[in-house]
Amino acid sequence: MRLFLDTANVEHIRHGVRLGVVTGVTTNPSLVSKEGKVDYKRLVQEICSIVPGPVSTEVLSQDVNGMVAEARELAKWAKNVVVKIPATIEGVEATHQLARENIKVNFTLCFSVNQALLAALAGAAYVSPFVGRLDDIGEYGMGLVKDIVEVYQKYPYIKTEVIAASIRHPRHCVEAAQLGAHIATVPYQVLVQMIKHPLTDVGVVRFLEDWEKVMGKGKRL
Repeated sequence: MRLFLDTANVEHIRHGVRLGVVTGVTTNPSLVSKEGKVDYKRLVQEICSIVPGPVSTEVLSQDVNGMVAEARELAKWAKNVVVKIPATIEGVEATHQLARENIKVNFTLCFSVNQALLAALAGAAYVSPFVGRLDDIGEYGMGLVKDIVEVYQKYPYIKTEVIAASIRHPRHCVEAAQLGAHIATVPYQVLVQMIKHPLTDVGVVRFLEDWEKVMGKGKRL
């Protein structure tokens, strides 16, 4: 399973790429707004220059023609731009048009297997089931990821990749990997939490203390 960062924060993205574990980015208007007033095009292009893989950025139009027009413009910004299209009936049609033009689509705000199936049939490169938002209303978000993965695996002609989105904690990442999601897109905080473990911290301190007892404080190899 690959890891994307779900953010528009350039410094967090740089760090994730330096770690060698982040291969893509997903953004949306809410994430961009957290960065304050920015030149949106310049921000996306900067992110695209940092990240080796796909960078998803979202259209704002709700009608087919508007979505397609926005997507065409976004796709010109960088070679690794992927356009996020919402899981609506208009979104399905827009996805189909864009796929025929070889513009990659991330079919976003997906909350059902039916939506994911239509996304695949329309030619979406990615589909993003929103795990955390389903959990928020008492449903099992990872159950949707499981169902989509299982359906896709039955049909080898489906090339759409599943992005487990709206990730809230490291356990979500474990479950996404276990269920066969191609990608999990995670907030920076969750990425950092994935490496943390109290026993690791205790072990590092203990090894250092034992070394200093024998070799003296401040001695290194």
